[in-house]
Amino acid sequence: MCELFAMSSNAAASVKYSLEEFSKHGGLTAGNKDGWGISYYEGGEARLIKEAAPAASSPWVSFVAEQYLRSDCVMAHVRLASRGAVRLENTHPFDRELGGRRHVFAHNGSLDGFCDGLPLKQELYRPIGDTDSEHAFCVLLERLHDAWWKNGMPSLGERMEIVSGFAMDARRLGQANFLYYDGDVLFVHAHKRRWEENGECSEPRAPGLHVRTIERYLSGQGVDVGGLQVDCPDQEVLLFASVPLSRGDWDPIEEGTLLGVKAGREVARITP
Repeated sequence: MCELFAMSSNAAASVKYSLEEFSKHGGLTAGNKDGWGISYYEGGEARLIKEAAPAASSPWVSFVAEQYLRSDCVMAHVRLASRGAVRLENTHPFDRELGGRRHVFAHNGSLDGFCDGLPLKQELYRPIGDTDSEHAFCVLLERLHDAWWKNGMPSLGERMEIVSGFAMDARRLGQANFLYYDGDVLFVHAHKRRWEENGECSEPRAPGLHVRTIERYLSGQGVDVGGLQVDCPDQEVLLFASVPLSRGDWDPIEEGTLLGVKAGREVARITP
């Protein structure tokens, strides 16, 4: 089972230990051994680091942790290959430019018949690898393209409508948990996922994602949530993970829900 993680905050925060904890799901405590990636957003660009190898034993994971990289939107993924070979071009997150911004996408699940069920109708965005996830991302950008090119950044309502329609189509093909960041809003879609039970994978079921809220920790106090270092004044943080990274108040997200998140706050929601 692939694992997703994202953080949105109102000020830049470090995710040093969370990355280490997350990497345990990349080969030590779960069956995800086929690659990992993490993106730190800064301005209109993303610092994207990924590798087609197990995260749990990767020297790159330790190197990234030692840099104390900070961002107000972080996205990470560890992969268990279900479609596409174990190669760098098939490793999440994926990124493309649209409207002068870097857009980043990561997905958990398998989409059956994705070429026919989510057809690419133009040549604007083409996959580099051969995964269903990257193909789906290209379809999403294709649907968003005209809205971004009309008058710059579309309204949040218009973006939510397009992303929600895409999510609905993806759900018909399989498991469609995904994270998508357009440089302004983090879109979080929860669906179903397979769970490891007694060494075997279950049938897909909800919840596909969990959320935890951290609110208003004063400067100097700090807080540790599964290793996430929050040390900025008046920090508001939302954390998302396929599987809770720590004990505490992680809440399951209802199946089929699409959230829009900005600066550590939920700013939009569409429920099934």
